[in-house]
Amino acid sequence: MDILVWYEIFDDINAAIIREKQIKGWNRAWKIRLIEKDNPVWNDLAPGLM
Repeated sequence: MDILVWYEIFDDINAAIIREKQIKGWNRAWKIRLIEKDNPVWNDLAPGLM
């Protein structure tokens, strides 16, 4: 089962691509900190986007 635990919204596709490449270069611990900063219990955020 997959869940959405983090996302960012961008108005500009180029900014989104730059950010995605930046995050892909991070180690796992940094990514986990990013998630837990705003979603500490790892709730599925997808239902709120509908």
